[in-house]
Amino acid sequence: MKKEFLPILLGSDSNVYAISRAFYDEYKIKPLAVCARRLYDTKYSKIVDVLQYDGFGTDKVFVDKLIEIGEKYNKEYKYLFLIGCNDTYVKLVIDNKKELEKYYIIPHVDSNMRDMLDDKESFYKICDKYNLDYPKTFICTKDNYKELKLPFGFPVAVKVSNSVNYVNLNFEGKKKGYKADNQEELNKIVSMIYNAGYIGNIIIQDFIPGDDTHMYVLNSYSNKNNKVKLMSLGHVILEEYTPKGIGNYYAIVSDYNKDIYDKYKKFLEDIKYIGYSNFDLKYDPRDNKFKVFEINIRLGRSSFFTTASGYNVAKYLIEDYIYNKDNETEYASNKHLWSAVWKRTLLKYIKKDDIKKEVKDLIKKKKYSYTLLYKKDINPIRLFVANYLYYINYKLLKTYYGQRGIK
Repeated sequence: MKKEFLPILLGSDSNVYAISRAFYDEYKIKPLAVCARRLYDTKYSKIVDVLQYDGFGTDKVFVDKLIEIGEKYNKEYKYLFLIGCNDTYVKLVIDNKKELEKYYIIPHVDSNMRDMLDDKESFYKICDKYNLDYPKTFICTKDNYKELKLPFGFPVAVKVSNSVNYVNLNFEGKKKGYKADNQEELNKIVSMIYNAGYIGNIIIQDFIPGDDTHMYVLNSYSNKNNKVKLMSLGHVILEEYTPKGIGNYYAIVSDYNKDIYDKYKKFLEDIKYIGYSNFDLKYDPRDNKFKVFEINIRLGRSSFFTTASGYNVAKYLIEDYIYNKDNETEYASNKHLWSAVWKRTLLKYIKKDDIKKEVKDLIKKKKYSYTLLYKKDINPIRLFVANYLYYINYKLLKTYYGQRGIK
């Protein structure tokens, strides 16, 4: 008799571990992770098996190995799920979807929708159509970057439109996002990016004032019939500050906002989205609007806050594809604290008294979670590795704190 299903997770970072926790908690299933480089987040774990292949991030090795894995495990399981857990693997899955779906259920959008949503210029055009608020934006190109004249003032946020092209470039001063306080700084940033070999456009946006606590993250799951079945909002209380980690989060308190839920549910259903999605938003105190920066067509590394607050992300996928359930949409509302730094570190770096009080209250009620510290997956080596990774986060926070993150 074949077993029911096996999740194949692509990557080996904390996001992979978080999704593995979700499957293990809900179904006692141990996913199989496949990657090019095994990270410590998934090492010495009994809730996920990991296969590592050199060159797995290239098309040929990627497809060949997944066909090999598909042929092997389809003899043992009725269904195999293929889930990309970072941008590189999601792109590879979608680009090779026709060949891979012979072996796997692939809960990802097609290449047309990927291109439409991944490219920030294209995404902002869709935002205009669906009245999704976003910052004032100017498009910088290789043709106009030497004579930039912005229709709004400084400071501005600067980021690339094509992140897939940018991620493979290496140059001194590289960041995930930049802030320019004047024209001279802006000119220097865009010249540096283009001189490094970047070939796409650059997004320049009005910088929204406000600290980490103005940031929000929205997770959702859309079923195979394009209906949203989960919406989960998180209020960011501490961001990562490293140059390459800007846009990642160190701590989130789950939240609820019906207006946001309604607006983004309509958007996802109208464009006929499927699978997991993740939005970055920032509250703008100047006009009291939540403005979107981007959509990720996958779950993010901080998305464990959704599962930890009582809304297991694996359950929505399995009930959709295996059990064909058409449940009502769940709008997450449970309060819970998720952190990627120790609680004593978190309390040290929270500056707002009301938020610190809320965090202390959640800690007192034991309504808090760390992705990598899981009571069902504790052994001496695993415990040491997890705490060492949190120690690294503490050291990075101590080193870079005060350098504002740019989305």
